[in-house]
Amino acid sequence: MSLDDLQSAVEEEYAALGDEQAVALDRETRNELAMLSVALDPEDTDELVRRAVHAFFQSVVDRGTLDFHLRSGYDCTYDEYLSGMTFDEMTGGDQFPQQQGDPDDRRYQF
Repeated sequence: MSLDDLQSAVEEEYAALGDEQAVALDRETRNELAMLSVALDPEDTDELVRRAVHAFFQSVVDRGTLDFHLRSGYDCTYDEYLSGMTFDEMTGGDQFPQQQGDPDDRRYQF
């Protein structure tokens, strides 16, 4: 898969999600959401869920987990997705491809 495939998949998922999402809550999640709601006093619990998604997304980006999964599934990173170009395209590496030989051969060349 490629950067274009990732862009298409994100656009499709974005359209499929719509503006609202029904989420089933287990007992532990319901208890934690109730505690946060009482402590932070938001206008509604939807705001806490939005914050939770933002916080989870940021932690996945910061730990490199998102890049790991994107590299595994789409052979690109989040930075490449944001820029719209792969690293090779950014650096011009795709214009000057290297020979596909044994990389250890260069070690013995002078």
